[in-house]
Amino acid sequence: MKNYILKTSLILLIAFTCNTLFAQEETEQKEDKPVRGPWEASTLIESQTVIGSNAKQLELIIHHRMGSVENGFSDIFGIYGASNIRMGLQYGITDKLTIGIGTEKNNKFSDLNAKYAVFQQTRSGKIPVSLSVHANITYDARDEEVFGTNYEFMDRFSYFGQVIVSRKFTDAFSLQLAPSYSHFNSVDVKYQNDKAGVMLGGRYKFTGTMAAIFEYHQPININPVHDYQDDIQPGAAIGIEIGTSTHAFQIFASNYKDIMAQKNYTMNTNKFDGEGILIGFNISVRFN
Repeated sequence: MKNYILKTSLILLIAFTCNTLFAQEETEQKEDKPVRGPWEASTLIESQTVIGSNAKQLELIIHHRMGSVENGFSDIFGIYGASNIRMGLQYGITDKLTIGIGTEKNNKFSDLNAKYAVFQQTRSGKIPVSLSVHANITYDARDEEVFGTNYEFMDRFSYFGQVIVSRKFTDAFSLQLAPSYSHFNSVDVKYQNDKAGVMLGGRYKFTGTMAAIFEYHQPININPVHDYQDDIQPGAAIGIEIGTSTHAFQIFASNYKDIMAQKNYTMNTNKFDGEGILIGFNISVRFN
């Protein structure tokens, strides 16, 4: 009888130990998955976030910028003013690689872009941040006369590259930092061909579907600025974001009238004041 009790106890102890180890391993694997929803969409106002489209997922993105609010009620704070719009499509090749195309009204810009998630923040904290790289190449389809007397086909191209580092601190608060580099093959003499930059952006969720969002962009001179060149202004934006499982809608105030990042970093002269502010919105629709 004693042997039977001993054997039974030993079997139960082994079973309990194995079950505990398996449960612990399963928990660790679950915790090492990427954090859930650090950002609602692949764009944060004027910038990219670390996330892209899921594998085999198509996404439609619409960017709209109204006119300046400087005229107040006479044009309903820019609604009747000259607007800018970009429409784009992007597709998830894998869960890490997203490619896209788009076209913008101002300057007749058409772009090819890509984003790659190098690594992602994990729930266990083993990887404390997410890191993605983003780049685009843009074609200016305006008339040749715009580019001056020494026009060459390559004058139409510009480029943008960015490294995005992000951390989800709590279920409500995420922050990201993104250094960047912009280059235009040809620019007016009042601008510079090259410009570095850094962006700080964040999101704070105050309900399950709504969040406050913000960005700040600081252009950094690579070459000396001459007296005849424009003083390029930093960008700022603040807004509200509403998200669902398939849609994200952002409405905001910004001093960027253009949508392509290299144009904003290199040529923005609007200040974030009563004359330079514009109202804009972004719409993202995901087709699973």
